[in-house]
Amino acid sequence: MPPPLWFGVRLLSNNNVEDYAVQTISRRIAGEIVMSPDPGASIKKWREYFEVSQQVVAKAMGVSPSVVSDYEKGRRLPGSRFIQRFVRALIQIDMERGWVKLTRLMRTLGVPPGVIIDMREFERPLTATDIVEVVDGILLSSSYYSEKRVYGYTVIDSIRAIASLSGTQFYTLLGGTPERVVVFTGVRAGRSPMVAVRVSPVKPSMIVLHGPRRDVDPLAIRLADLEGIPLILSTIPDVKGLVERLRSRSSGDLAASITGFPVF
Repeated sequence: MPPPLWFGVRLLSNNNVEDYAVQTISRRIAGEIVMSPDPGASIKKWREYFEVSQQVVAKAMGVSPSVVSDYEKGRRLPGSRFIQRFVRALIQIDMERGWVKLTRLMRTLGVPPGVIIDMREFERPLTATDIVEVVDGILLSSSYYSEKRVYGYTVIDSIRAIASLSGTQFYTLLGGTPERVVVFTGVRAGRSPMVAVRVSPVKPSMIVLHGPRRDVDPLAIRLADLEGIPLILSTIPDVKGLVERLRSRSSGDLAASITGFPVF
């Protein structure tokens, strides 16, 4: 299977974290242009950040340099198609140059390697009952909307996340997971990840805990009930087996996981 496409760019990496970062950066650039009171200035800023001339980016986009100049000077108002082509060109050019600027931007995401273990889309939307079956789970929470569905999953190494992420970074990571199931691995009792979810402004639709060998902390279950989030305990022995089970229900495509425009 060929690498996935993002904004029309064939992602070159087989690393989920790197591809996740490229997707997020693409949305960041596009979102800033869309929301800017001066889209032309924002287009010019990003072109200059990537150190790409009007001639080079125009060639990559299949337009004349004068077209790019018109947008930068505000003579034309960019639509979604132009913005997608522009972002696609910048990303592709930097990939061909060795990921120089992309690597720098990745550092601003604040997600060190190893925090995200895996992240994919499901072949079809799954309910909490489906997720319980996939992860050999036990449903712990009782107060939730039974028809709620998730469209993909994100597996997080809880220990690395807690050790290496600031509170803001952790909330940003959770903010990229609406309408998805978040799987916290390396969990002892479940309190820490559920407290983080409780205070996060954006919540995942479902949560799976992996790791507890004894009872899950009652507070974790209580917080899940308060948030109306299905909380599931996976009984699969190891993380590798858990990921394999989740991948068995995936489409094989890397997750286009961020909805909306992240704030940095």
